Amino acid sequence: MSDDRDLHLALIRQVEQALEASFRSSAIPAHLAEAMRYSLLAGGKRLRPVLNLASALACAESEPGFGEEDRQTLIRALLPFASALEMIHTYSLIHDDLPAMDNDDLRRGRPSCHKAFDEATAILAGDALLTDAFGFMARTPLPAPRVLEALALAADAAGAAGMAGGQMLDLDGEGHALSEAEMTELDAKKTGALLRLACESGAVLAGADGAHRQALRRYGEELGIAFQITDDILDVTGDAATLGKNVGQDAQQAKATWPALLGLDEARSRARFHSNAAAESLNEDLFGNSPHAALLRRLARDLSDRTF
Repeated sequence: MSDDRDLHLALIRQVEQALEASFRSSAIPAHLAEAMRYSLLAGGKRLRPVLNLASALACAESEPGFGEEDRQTLIRALLPFASALEMIHTYSLIHDDLPAMDNDDLRRGRPSCHKAFDEATAILAGDALLTDAFGFMARTPLPAPRVLEALALAADAAGAAGMAGGQMLDLDGEGHALSEAEMTELDAKKTGALLRLACESGAVLAGADGAHRQALRRYGEELGIAFQITDDILDVTGDAATLGKNVGQDAQQAKATWPALLGLDEARSRARFHSNAAAESLNEDLFGNSPHAALLRRLARDLSDRTF
């Protein structure tokens, strides 16, 4: 196993531990806490918190004298914010699966939240995860100006001009043939906004300079496009047992997708193009020999490989 894969697994373990400790307070109604934890702890790649942690570490590691003790201290400080990104992502999955939205009864290999509980509980679980996420972020033990700026980025990414707006464009686009420009805008909001946030906020929280921040923002933007193209392809070519969710849903709901627009071969080519563009944005002149920058480059290139 390569060094960056070991680093990746270590970050996932730390995120899982932080999530496992969440929402155990007796002040939360037991039924609500159960539904929140059911979805939050259902597994998944933990991509967004890993991107956040790795982005911050990639910036810090490019500074001279940054050692292992510094690395662990920074990870501990970042975990509330990184965990909150997974809470926002989980909220979006719970609400996307609802009958009024994508009407999907399978998520991460088991019944969606509204199937395991009921629609009202699922709505409240999503609401609580989204709202509490900002509380976790606000308690990030780093300089207040950095935390405040990262919080503002998070609100923009999750709100009307970000994920919520992207979901609206997705619903409005059902049954319509969207142009490439319209598809790009939809995906940048619905999927890309949170991935871009994970990377850029990592730079902000690490106190990085403008060049590092811009590189990581570009990385997140390119990764977001590649991610959605890959997701669209796997909805055509994948299987529910492997992906942990129903496939063929896009066609059933007449959604606009990249394979429908470009064909499978060209969609695969586009996914690889954007994955490579993401990796190349983290050049060694800027990030040096940072092992977490190397991890981010590999994550980008591995993404499009899932479609072949």
